[in-house]
Amino acid sequence: MAPRTKLKTGEKPASPRKTAIARLVQPPQTDIDVEADDRQRVGVQSLGRAFAILEEVARHREGIGLADLSKLVGLHNSTTFHLAKTMVSLGYIRQEKESKRYRVGRPLFALAASALDEIEMVNVATPVLEELSRETGESGHFAVRMGDAVVVIARTSGPGAFQLTDRVGVVRPAHCTALGKIILASLRPEQLKRFLERTDLKPSTKKSITSIAVLTREIAEIKHSGIAFDDGEFNPEVRCIAVPVMDFTGQTIGALGISGPVWRLSNQALQSHAKTVRAAANRLSAEFGARDAAKSS
Repeated sequence: MAPRTKLKTGEKPASPRKTAIARLVQPPQTDIDVEADDRQRVGVQSLGRAFAILEEVARHREGIGLADLSKLVGLHNSTTFHLAKTMVSLGYIRQEKESKRYRVGRPLFALAASALDEIEMVNVATPVLEELSRETGESGHFAVRMGDAVVVIARTSGPGAFQLTDRVGVVRPAHCTALGKIILASLRPEQLKRFLERTDLKPSTKKSITSIAVLTREIAEIKHSGIAFDDGEFNPEVRCIAVPVMDFTGQTIGALGISGPVWRLSNQALQSHAKTVRAAANRLSAEFGARDAAKSS
């Protein structure tokens, strides 16, 4: 039995009907812990949705409309619109005025650039190169563009004898190295045209490409195949193979490859190592955020 409430002097007891109504309209007691859990759950859900939207926008370099974006992330148009509007206001995505399509915003590129600085790239690339050298027995290299040339920013040696001794930081011409030709193949047509107009294709060996027409044809083949070779074009005693490394935007950010002495690394051996080199590049691309790169290894 519920305890009786002590009445003040002259106060009349409440009727049973009023007491029942009061109980109905009285707000329930709030559980602070439950409220906190609910807020956290909603916050995590919103973050998850926001990042899903951001990832889909980043994957569509040509931009993406609201309807397609909503469908891909599995949200109602209104929910996607409000989340996207918030990210637009923060600058992480932008919306084109005419087409209304969403694209990645500049602050995101700034964050990515700071995360992918040279030191970080070396730290990420080195373990992949070490594994590649163990698998192939040859020296592994990771290079990035430096003006009209390429610079090797990470390298490893294989267990085999007579390893190459190129140091980290060495600069090589783009037109007569496998690493460089991969970088050239990633250029936009107008960029490649300007490169060919201003660059003197100086020969390093008798096999170096010195003809613009020949280089243009080879670059076209590399674009199609995704793989480049150097058969003694920079060093007459060395053969190389290289493939592109991508980032989260699908752009080529560098080239990964192996090299070895011609007497050990025959053209047939290069072809046999192609799959291994591609797999290593896919692993490294996945580390840099490339979509589905690891799955294709």
